[in-house]
Amino acid sequence: MSPVTWPRILIASDHVHLSDQYAKLLQTEFEVVRIVADEPALMAAVRELKPDVIILDLGESWTNHLETRARLKKLTRMVRIVYIAGTIDAAIAADAARGGASAYLQRTSDYADLVTAVREVLRGKSYISASILHAIESLNVDSAESHPNRKSLTGRELEVLKLLAEGRTMKEIAYILMLTPRTIAFHKYKLMDRLCLHTNADLVQYAIQKQILTPRS
Repeated sequence: MSPVTWPRILIASDHVHLSDQYAKLLQTEFEVVRIVADEPALMAAVRELKPDVIILDLGESWTNHLETRARLKKLTRMVRIVYIAGTIDAAIAADAARGGASAYLQRTSDYADLVTAVREVLRGKSYISASILHAIESLNVDSAESHPNRKSLTGRELEVLKLLAEGRTMKEIAYILMLTPRTIAFHKYKLMDRLCLHTNADLVQYAIQKQILTPRS
């Protein structure tokens, strides 16, 4: 009988005491293969150890998590990342929701959330903690009050918005909805103009806020 292999976890954090806490929590169910403190060490460890999940605690050593994620994707086809941050960043939430096997937690989250998040990303799911979703929804209330003239979206606009938030290209959406890419582009930029959105990350954030795109929480 072959030995049981546990999922391999790599922890990246410049907070030593937090790294130790994460490791103690996870090692009862997973194999913590290494703890690193900066991006060069993270990249080297990924090349060497090929972990199943990366716990990425976004401290001062991580200046741009999207660039870090892009570099990780070049090293391994299936990047499962659990982001942990001290403050709520809508761009990280959007990336986690859109990225499939990704998660986003606050450092103030219940530590049990971390285990749940790792389990979910190993299943190919996304996970955003309830506290972050609640904060994003609160931001949406403030935003809605500052834009009282926003109109309800049509059924077609909702379809396009949901597919865009899922990370589909305009060509893919055109195929799914049996429309032309030019029509999808029209809907996309009309949506962004009406909703006062400027980037794809803004679209994803709005979709989360309106529960059009709903990651597990």
